[in-house]
Amino acid sequence: MKFLKYFIEFIIIILLFGLFKILGFKFASNLGGKIGKFFGPFFRSKKKLSSNIKRALPDLDEQNIQLIIKKMWANYGRILSEYMFIKNFRNSKLEKFFAVEGQEILDEIKNSKEQVIFVSGHFNNFELMALQLEKSGIDLAAIYRPLNNIFLNVIMEKIRKKHICKNQIKKGRSGTRELLEFFNKKYSIALMIDQRVSEGIKSNFFGHLASTTTIPAQIIKKFKCRVVPIYIERINDNHFKMTVNKPISYREDSTIEDITESLNKLLEKMILLNPSQWIWTHDRWK
Repeated sequence: MKFLKYFIEFIIIILLFGLFKILGFKFASNLGGKIGKFFGPFFRSKKKLSSNIKRALPDLDEQNIQLIIKKMWANYGRILSEYMFIKNFRNSKLEKFFAVEGQEILDEIKNSKEQVIFVSGHFNNFELMALQLEKSGIDLAAIYRPLNNIFLNVIMEKIRKKHICKNQIKKGRSGTRELLEFFNKKYSIALMIDQRVSEGIKSNFFGHLASTTTIPAQIIKKFKCRVVPIYIERINDNHFKMTVNKPISYREDSTIEDITESLNKLLEKMILLNPSQWIWTHDRWK
């Protein structure tokens, strides 16, 4: 039954991709936003989303919670439509829609050949992070989570490897050895730290214990490298701004737990900049 469901989803999304490509970037993004706002609630319980937001932002009233959910689904739809134009961000045809604050930091990392860990969360079109890092000339490997839909995952992996970052590492224990191999070859690593993981630890996140990846902390402890937090925001529907923050160093005596909680605090600050631009469907506190 699940096989059939995934195949039907795949056919629908492929048809939408064809339509988006015909419409062009701006029209496709706007249509995607409308589709996401309408169909999104059918894929995730509104009650669960409200619960996640209330747990993190207890002072919000119901009206603002529902507004965040609506905007989040619209953003989800926009991201889906924008996969058809990822290559145009790569080849600079859409550079007027994308600005980078802190490009000098990336240039310095590239020129010094320093290995760092780039961390972010699922904000807006999060795929643009690894794309811009590799485009800036940084030797990079990106960690990703394969989609549950096996048909759609094949398409997404091709897009990621061809236009976003050619070195893709599957999230999970199986990818740990590959990650270490890339780091030993002097590559930097990019990953999202906001998903619930079974192999992580419970760490404080918005005042509650949440399953959190320890991969960045483990690499920091092993290789004594710095962390570069990155935030991507959507401006006026179709424009993006990527903010590259200054690299962070951790003391040698910092524990895995200390570093992991510190990164969760960084993630909290980014989410609070604009809560509707983060994907609240991840059940971090389960």
